[in-house]
Amino acid sequence: MESNLSRQFSVIIIGGGPAGLMAAEVLTRGGVAVDLYDAMPSVGRKFLLAGKGGLNLTHAEAQDAFLSRYGIQRAAIAPLLATFGPQELRDWTQELGVETFVGSSGRVFPLEKKAAPLLRAWLHRLRRDGVQFHVRHRWLGWTPDGALRFDTPHGERVVQASAVVLALGGGSWAKLGSDGAWVPLVERRGIPVAPLRPANCGFDAPWSEHFRTRHGGEPVKTVVASFADPGGDIFTRPGEFVVTENGVEGSLIYAFSARLRDAIAASGEAVLHLDLAPGWDVARLHAELARPRGSRSHSSHLQSRTGLKGVKAALLRECLDAETYADPARLAAAIKALPLRLIAPRPLDEAISSAGGVRFEALDEHLMIRAHPGLFCAGEMLDWEAPTGGYLLTACFASGRAVGAGVLEWLGRRAESASR
Repeated sequence: MESNLSRQFSVIIIGGGPAGLMAAEVLTRGGVAVDLYDAMPSVGRKFLLAGKGGLNLTHAEAQDAFLSRYGIQRAAIAPLLATFGPQELRDWTQELGVETFVGSSGRVFPLEKKAAPLLRAWLHRLRRDGVQFHVRHRWLGWTPDGALRFDTPHGERVVQASAVVLALGGGSWAKLGSDGAWVPLVERRGIPVAPLRPANCGFDAPWSEHFRTRHGGEPVKTVVASFADPGGDIFTRPGEFVVTENGVEGSLIYAFSARLRDAIAASGEAVLHLDLAPGWDVARLHAELARPRGSRSHSSHLQSRTGLKGVKAALLRECLDAETYADPARLAAAIKALPLRLIAPRPLDEAISSAGGVRFEALDEHLMIRAHPGLFCAGEMLDWEAPTGGYLLTACFASGRAVGAGVLEWLGRRAESASR
């Protein structure tokens, strides 16, 4: 079957991120000729930057907890991960000669914590297996007869293929190639796309000029954040974040970003509550704050009785009115649940990833567009999102794997029909 497919069919993949590269691997191992096109001068650019501070490939938590990270699209992502989940991803990296380890937080990293060695080994294997790479080829859509158009350094090029895999990424980090320019192209083809929105992003807060200039760039450590969604469910998570000149960002904020973004879209703002003193209860804080402060200032009294100082103390001043700040009981309650008002997500191009994309209802179980047989989609350009922590990459790899298998299955059916 492999040689038969190789003689009859060729596949074009557009997009050289993890999903596109994984689809290429499956297809070449299935005996199909693969040409991979990318608009950038080299492939895997966003993957490399994502691993600059330590490549977090996946996560070692229990399966149910892992799947819960995909929110409302859990049912769509679960079948992909059932075939190629966290353990399969670790086994695959080991085949490439890259060992992994589980960090104290459950995150999985390569031993060197870098993306470059993994990508180099992978590209070497793909080229050895016959994948043809075409960089600086920006996809422009289709010709009237269904051929693919590319803008290249040598002018426009038109190519045909037996099947096409779109793995064009989302809309964040445009300078690395994920610019969302594909959206109008597929919409003109009648393919439904959910609007691209920022995910794993920072948010604007209405800081005063004094707070902005004094504390922009400072980290806020050892806090617990909580958010109540419109249905009354309360989501809580410990961690840390960074105060920016515009608002807040960082891992703790990213964990809540989908809920915060949707709340702002619905009502114009979102309120995240911060416990600035984990390990203290309200009664203890009240007792300490109610002690006479003598000639000390409020800030000195706060620091000496509770240990709160610096940016945490400044957040209390920024977010509370004067009466609340001066009342020991109300201040104690606010320390345990400080309301942080957020008014807008940061722009899409600043986000780590994006939500929205090609809607799953337009796809079959192999991620093929139902209305366009032979056209498949994979990776971040699908309508799903996940927090940082390895969940994004795992699902991108898994979707590429699934698409590669789906293309082989579809081509196999075509080959059987042709032989009858």
